[in-house]
Amino acid sequence: MKLLAGPCVIESEENVLKIAASMQQYHQDATIDFYFKASFDKANRTSLESFRGLGIDEGLRILQKVKDEFGYKVVTDVHESTQVAQVAEVVDMLQIPAFLCRQTDLLVACAKSDKEINIKKGQFLAGDAMRYPLLKVLQTRGCSEASYENAKKHGVYLCERGNSFGYGNLVVDMRNLLIMGKYAPVIFDATHSVQMPSAEGGKTGGDSSFVPYLASAAAAVGVDGFFFETHFDPSVALSDGPNMIKLDQLNDLVEKIKKIQAI
Repeated sequence: MKLLAGPCVIESEENVLKIAASMQQYHQDATIDFYFKASFDKANRTSLESFRGLGIDEGLRILQKVKDEFGYKVVTDVHESTQVAQVAEVVDMLQIPAFLCRQTDLLVACAKSDKEINIKKGQFLAGDAMRYPLLKVLQTRGCSEASYENAKKHGVYLCERGNSFGYGNLVVDMRNLLIMGKYAPVIFDATHSVQMPSAEGGKTGGDSSFVPYLASAAAAVGVDGFFFETHFDPSVALSDGPNMIKLDQLNDLVEKIKKIQAI
């Protein structure tokens, strides 16, 4: 299975390397295709006062250091089409944030690179609607049909991360895993699925206690990979702390997922 995991945002070089050093077992596991994830910029924070990251130049320098020191593949978000060429020089996978999944220029710019692409499903979209962002990428790469086989061949993934449910909450419809799976390999983002947007007075809240249950359910339904944001201490994380899980909890959860998949 694919595993995309790491801190929400690059807080500092020291913290990123500390977290990366704790994830070597996934890189060494022959059953896991591991990508270290961290964002150089969180361009969609609720408030101007919220920490966004270290910027593209410093962020990419740190991600390159992770690759050099640990040999990991890396994935990070791109928010604008003008960022893609620079980011693609470092990362192995480009990630389209959920809010931007319909941005044609961004999708096309990513498709013109030779990198894998993870398109997060918008909180406002049904699973079936994700065939259209996918098709923008595949058509740019010379493929006219959105199908699982074509998406897999071109290294394009669709990512489930919950849908808006009332105000300040998300809900996961497990049917979307099957629906999107008709069109592309599916990655389940368990930590963003427990977000509570803007629920903490200018910050996004969440309840990480539900992460293991949603991830286990997704494993039982059947997906191609998982996305987890993790930290040595989510309580001091500068972004998305309430929905991240601790590194040691991730170890246990990955083992549980593997057992479910084996069944």
